[in-house]
Amino acid sequence: MSTAQHLATIDLLCARPFPAGRTGSEVGTSGPGYHLAELASGEGFWADDGTRRVTEAGQYEAECAALASLLAARWGEAQLVSLWSTRVRAGEGEEIPEPWRELSDGVGHAHLWRTGSRWVAVGVSWQGDDQPFQLLAAVTEIDPP
Repeated sequence: MSTAQHLATIDLLCARPFPAGRTGSEVGTSGPGYHLAELASGEGFWADDGTRRVTEAGQYEAECAALASLLAARWGEAQLVSLWSTRVRAGEGEEIPEPWRELSDGVGHAHLWRTGSRWVAVGVSWQGDDQPFQLLAAVTEIDPP
């Protein structure tokens, strides 16, 4: 998918109403107060010696930075928010609202904007040595925890 397609997906999610219950969508999942989209996903690293993982990590971070730059042109500079503590708090049993809980499962930090009554976040998710990278976007009316 191209950066233009990523922007189109984010625009779609910003305009779309939130459903009453959790449901799947053509780009990810949605629920009360949020949409979460997988903009891009790689392949796993089951047979990788670590070389491809390093290269792909750089590619996903660069793609995320390019997308964040375009969104910053619209909405101003993003807040760079660490989700590490949110992940730790969830692991300790604290109830973290969606989409923040799911984002914090793999996204270490997210670029975050406030636009109208909604938050828009983009970040790169990686959930383990053999798992693929994902470029994720969230649109939500739920404040970050």
